[in-house]
Amino acid sequence: MNPKRAGAIVLRQFYLMRGSPARILPMFAWVAIDIVLWGFITRYLNTVASAGFNFVPALLGAVLLWDFLVRVMQGVTTAFFEDVWSRNFLNIFAAPLSIAEYVTGLVITSIATSAVGLTVMLALATSVFGLSFFVYGLLLVPFLMVLFLFGVALGVSGCAVVLRLGPAAEWLIWPIPALLSPLACVFYPLSALPGWLQYPARLLPPSYVFEAMRKVVAGRAVSGTSLVIGGGLALFYILLAGWFFTRIYKYVVRSGLIARYSAESLS
Repeated sequence: MNPKRAGAIVLRQFYLMRGSPARILPMFAWVAIDIVLWGFITRYLNTVASAGFNFVPALLGAVLLWDFLVRVMQGVTTAFFEDVWSRNFLNIFAAPLSIAEYVTGLVITSIATSAVGLTVMLALATSVFGLSFFVYGLLLVPFLMVLFLFGVALGVSGCAVVLRLGPAAEWLIWPIPALLSPLACVFYPLSALPGWLQYPARLLPPSYVFEAMRKVVAGRAVSGTSLVIGGGLALFYILLAGWFFTRIYKYVVRSGLIARYSAESLS
């Protein structure tokens, strides 16, 4: 893999953002709205709940971590969609660019955009609502890493779906985080789910992160095994997503679908 080619994908995204402030605003505007909204909700809950329980690290922290995952996923998919919307996808692969280099460029772009969103969320949650991340301690690092890996896996898989079905299928990708959030146990423990739903929930890495986060907030010990399982699942999904994207790309090239890439190709 040639790092310069992957860097060229990142540089293209940089030029797009530099030339269009409308592309920069969504990087931090929506996460800021989420933090403000949920921040005031947690303040209200603290006033009506029994003394001794603080909703800020439990609820606002969960919102922040989940928004981070969503931004990672959308960082990958939006960079891909830019090539789709501009009808530039064929030009990209007319160059001597491998799939690994292209996907690596998307992932690096996602790192940059999600870092901006995370910084804004941390600044707002800490300065306005008093969310201290010292509550989570060093566990914040594996929390973010597991969510980052799973977000990348979702993003690459979403790109593969749109590559196979066509640009109109992008509307199948945006709702994915909302569809997964009930099983990810963002706001409630795994035990709140019906027994039959707990099995698919255990297949999602975020469920291990949010279960561990609630234990930290409650002052209970966190099992390192559960985080290792979550990290292992996230790595598995990364490999699966890479295989899926490669398989889809080879199919659309072999079948000629890539040459007919248009908004009407949802078939």
